[in-house]
Amino acid sequence: MYQQIISGLMIPFIGTSAGAACVFCMKRELGAKVQKALTGFASGVMVAASIWSLIIPAMDQCEGMGKLSFVPSFIGFWLGILFLLLLDTVIPHLHLNTDEAEGPKSKLKKTTMMVLAVTLHNIPEGMAVGVVYAGFLSGNTTITAGGALALSLGIAIQNFPEGAIISMPLHAQGKSRLGAFGSGVLSGAVEPVGALLTILAAGLVIPAMPYLLSFAAGAMMYVVVEELIPEMSSGEHSNIGVIMFALGFTLMMALDVALG
Repeated sequence: MYQQIISGLMIPFIGTSAGAACVFCMKRELGAKVQKALTGFASGVMVAASIWSLIIPAMDQCEGMGKLSFVPSFIGFWLGILFLLLLDTVIPHLHLNTDEAEGPKSKLKKTTMMVLAVTLHNIPEGMAVGVVYAGFLSGNTTITAGGALALSLGIAIQNFPEGAIISMPLHAQGKSRLGAFGSGVLSGAVEPVGALLTILAAGLVIPAMPYLLSFAAGAMMYVVVEELIPEMSSGEHSNIGVIMFALGFTLMMALDVALG
């Protein structure tokens, strides 16, 4: 069981690292349409994961509350939104294709703030994987090993393009290939660390599992709406982001149902 958990925690990190390694084999920076497509795909995966892997299991665990079974998910979701809003406010970061940094004023390099933006994005993903595996570890019948693996695989798949999206622009801005790769890997390292810390915390408060599941869902949805969808829709109009969103959503949905 513990080997399954360790593998599950590392799979999303491997996805990010593999994507970041694209900097060694691709000579050009990713085109605007490719970035839109990858961002749309990541958005679809995260929305589907929030619903099927997090919110629905949270409500299933509270079915004994009857018509009020939505309450823990409602509260947890809002706490996740507010938590990411807080991080978004206090951490200086720079989103892709923008020149104006968000958060408090800082003298950090542009490349550093780009890495911080992706790291901020990865925090809720690590929490989501951690809380699902914590539920599996606790023997929760609504969370299976297959369902937990489906979430890890889904996030790993959408982490692959994210790794490329962070390493390629950094190299294009003058950073060495090795340095850009290292920054991409570092941005993804927060996921297994966050997942492990979430497992340790969830192990102490198993009754709060529905709140933790929906908390992770809220945090992920904040990232999608605040960051990914605007990036997918910015600039010249294109439907590629919407198509890839649908592909990511249905792929994650299929993974969760098939493996869960």
